[in-house]
Amino acid sequence: MSAEAVECPWDSEPEINLLDEADRLSEENPGWRVEIIGGNLTMAPSPDSRHARVLTDLMVPFIMAGLHGKETLVLQNVDIALPGGPSDYATPDLVVVDADIEDHVTEKNCHDAAIVHLAVEVTSSNYNHDLRTKVNAYAEAGIPVYLIINRKHGRVHLLTAPNGDTYESHQVYAPGQSLTLPAFVGPEGAPAVTLSVSELIRA
Repeated sequence: MSAEAVECPWDSEPEINLLDEADRLSEENPGWRVEIIGGNLTMAPSPDSRHARVLTDLMVPFIMAGLHGKETLVLQNVDIALPGGPSDYATPDLVVVDADIEDHVTEKNCHDAAIVHLAVEVTSSNYNHDLRTKVNAYAEAGIPVYLIINRKHGRVHLLTAPNGDTYESHQVYAPGQSLTLPAFVGPEGAPAVTLSVSELIRA
């Protein structure tokens, strides 16, 4: 997600329906992304063109490897329900999900986290949100692979093996290195996806 997220905790006013409030803020602030994580409502401006370029650079090898087809899909900006609270949801920049995603819609057009194979976030000034808050949220949701393109520090983070609210494996890659995603991100028999860190953070 681009730009810095603004948190709006509502703990002192439990009568407020966070999902309704998120809808209101989305309508009143076109171009802003609204999420609810851990009972906190956050808002961030729409991504910039450099952010969009990174996502396109990611989608190309995913699609070429067959991750967008009959068994799995590669999608942007899909709302994913989170277990942290009854209203919690996040909108990863990119996901690889089961192709029958329409059969797994929950309240307010969110989708069951169980169908997510991979979640991707491309950081901007809100990198702490992606590197901390969402690590806990995505792990707790059981999302098996979380990929973070950390443009601020020129690194790519690959987190796997969720356990509770953390990931047991957290590998960090620098420019000049490459990383290969776990085979289970894509459908059975699909070729492995190997990514160049230098290409991902050049934008």
